Order: sequence, then C-alpha cells, then structure tokens
Amino acid sequence: MRFKPYRHQQIAHDFLRSHDHAGLFLGMGLGKTVTTLTVLAEHLWDDFTVRKALVIAPKNVAENVWAQECGKWEHLTGIRCSLITGSAEKRRRALAADADLYVINRENTVWLLEQTGGTLPFEMVILDELSSFKSHQAKRWKALRKPIQSVRYVVGLTGTPAPNGYLDLWPQVYLLDGGERLGKRVGDYRLRYFTPGAHKGHIVYEYKLRIGARDAINRKLQDLCLSMSAEDWLDLPDILYNTIPVSMSPSERKEYARLEREKVIPLLQESTGFRELDPRDPAQLAQMTSAIRGDTAATIAGKLLQMAGGAVYDDNGAVIPFHHAKLDALAELLDTHEGENILCFYNYQHEKERILQRFPEAVAFKGPEDVRRWNDGEIRLLLCHPASTGHGLNLQQGGHLAVWFGLNWSLELYQQANKRLHRPGQTHTVVIHHLVCRGTVDERVMSVLGDKNTTQDALLGALKTYLTKGETT
Repeated sequence: MRFKPYRHQQIAHDFLRSHDHAGLFLGMGLGKTVTTLTVLAEHLWDDFTVRKALVIAPKNVAENVWAQECGKWEHLTGIRCSLITGSAEKRRRALAADADLYVINRENTVWLLEQTGGTLPFEMVILDELSSFKSHQAKRWKALRKPIQSVRYVVGLTGTPAPNGYLDLWPQVYLLDGGERLGKRVGDYRLRYFTPGAHKGHIVYEYKLRIGARDAINRKLQDLCLSMSAEDWLDLPDILYNTIPVSMSPSERKEYARLEREKVIPLLQESTGFRELDPRDPAQLAQMTSAIRGDTAATIAGKLLQMAGGAVYDDNGAVIPFHHAKLDALAELLDTHEGENILCFYNYQHEKERILQRFPEAVAFKGPEDVRRWNDGEIRLLLCHPASTGHGLNLQQGGHLAVWFGLNWSLELYQQANKRLHRPGQTHTVVIHHLVCRGTVDERVMSVLGDKNTTQDALLGALKTYLTKGETT
C-alpha cells in the first residue's frame, strides 16, 4: 500500500525530524506507528544515521503491530524486523539476528540490558506506550534511565501521557531528556510543582498541583512533546458512553454486606490500626478509610471491585460467587442487540470464567486469529482483558458495541480499550456500555475516571499550542 500522509501525520513527521529526542502524544488512530517508521526509514536509507533501531512495546503490540506495519506500507517493506519475544533462547537468537528494527516487549527490558552489558547498541530507540514507563521505581525504568541518554534518537509514543495526573510525567520525560526540563530527581519535581495532599505522618498518598504549576509544566514540555487528538484531525463517527445500573437482590445485598465485613473491614482495621472503631458507623468508617496505608489500598480496592462484579477470591484463591446481576444485564444487552457483535472487557479471571460458563458462544481473546475472526464477524461476544488488548489492536471492522463488565481504575487502559472500536474505518456510532453495580465501588470508579480525564485533557490541550502558534507548519 502506498503511504500518503495526512496533514497531521506530516506535522508529526516534521516534528520528529527536527527533534532528536521527542514525545509524540498522539491520539489513537492518528498513525503514530507508520509516522515513526517513516522517519526511521529516512534515517536508515537517506541520511544513514541509524543502523539498528529498537522498539519497546506492550506484548500484543510488539507481536502484532510493528512488523505488520512494515509489511503493509510500500515504502517500509525493506525494513528487516526481528521480534525478541518467547523463550530466553529464542530471544537471544532474535537479538543476534541481522536486522534493522528489533522489537521487544516491555517486560523483557531488564533482560535486554543484561544481555547488552547495560548499554543500548542502537542509534534509535522507540518507546511505544511511553506511559508504561510512568513509575520511577519500576525495574524497567531504572534499567533504561542511564543508557537511553546515550542513544542518538529517542521517540516516546503515547496517547495517554498523564493517566493518573501530572506526577506521571516526570519518569516519562526523564527518559526523553535526562531531567533537563522537569529536574534530575523526582523529589525536586514534587517539591517545585506540587503540595502534599492526603497523608499519614511522613507518608504522602496524594500530591496536588501548586497554583500555576500546570501551565509551567506545559511550557517546559512544548519544545519536547507534540500533542494531537483524534477528534481534532479525524472524521470519526460519534462515540457514546452509556451507564447501565444493575442492582443486587435483597439476599445478594445481604451477602455482599457480609463479605464486606469479613474481607474488607479487617484489611482496613489492620492497615489503619483503628481496631476499636465500629465499621458500621459511617463517620467512623470514613475516618478509617481516610487513614488507610498505601500498601493495602490496592488489595482493598481489588476486593471491592471483585465483589461489585459478583464474586471474590478467598484467602486460598478459590472463587466465592454471590450475585449474577451483571451476568443478567449482559444477557439483556445481547438480546437487545441481537445480530450485532459485542466486545466485552473483564477485570478478573473469575469474571471471564463466569461469562464463558453463562454464554457458551463467547470467545476469550488469545491472539491474532481471534482478531481476524472478530473482524470477519465470526465472534458474537469477544472477551478481552484491557491490559492484554488495550493497545494497538484494530477491532473496528467487527462491531461498534463494547461493554465494561468489570471496571478498573486505570484511565490509560480504559481509554485505550475503548479505542479498539473507535478508529479509522469504523462506520457506525460506537457505544460503550458500563455495567455499574449500585451501592458499590463501581460508582466511585466511574467518577474517578472522569476526574483523571480532566487532568490529562489539560496537558494535551496545552501542548497543542505547537500547532496554534505556528511553530510547526
């Protein structure tokens, strides 16, 4: 296929050509992969500044996107790709192969640095989904932070740079500029731009932006990062978000309350030390919750999400099912949309298993063959975990309806998953349904996702000034 770049792709191309290290904060469907590969091809064959390039990406993207894009476009077919996945021996052979582009999944970043003696023997490194390097405490970030500074060209790609707020930016930007813009240390970044919010003693669980800090950070990044959203550049059909409230029966609600007392309240008491408080008192429970330590917050949130979905793991890993309100709601959706295919996102394995048991026609996503079958209309109900299918997959040909059976707290996964259907080539209005169990943490998750989106939109909007000020033409 012959590549004829759209205006937004030409702008992104020119930005990369004029910046050795850069972040492309491009919305899903804007073609950041083909744009980046086009720049790589020019470095390989026009100015001869790159001999070998590396892509670090989510596993599904690594396996199903980069090599396929090279084979899709006429001007990229000469790029030789080597996929560094699989067993350790297979990875070593792929790393030693004679190729132009080496593609590895992000989980093997540390392994790669061990194999290369702590160096990156590449002239270009592409971090696909840069936001997956948002934790400065993660091993893969620590492994990359020094060697990547010696690479001539570094590109960070993401559509969700600040999924949990501006604190997420420092580790990502550091990989691009070595701390030049936001500081060499995360502590200095926090001190300069944030004030402590919720805390207990010396442990701070939340940081809030100082007055004027948002604009100051945006200005720091304007010469490093380019932001464009799909809504500004693509003529896509509408996307509608629909909440479907579901309710437990009185007996199920009673069982929910019992499990909450037995599975959640003890964790709260252990974490906070408030063993004398009565968890049945709303005021005392609120006080207890506000003092929870960070090390058990994720466990408690997980328990609550499981229970909202209708089952929970016990201490031995066995599943305790106790309500089927969401399964009933999903059945109603299938009946309402008879003849149409539905993409269903689950959060926990027991949710997938319970859906498969209730709906034998459902298919749990495993790999490329399921993508083909879905897009060919052969799968009525496709079950996907957002962490496995949230990036890179094109599912817009198979349907326009999605449902969130099990919600999660990650804005990045949420937005990326929704964009599997809302992409160029989609011809119908996309409808995203959310099964929200009344009186549970589901309601809070929906609220939090909306709040986080406000923060991220502010960042992306500010960086668009590169276009409106005429700095890129």
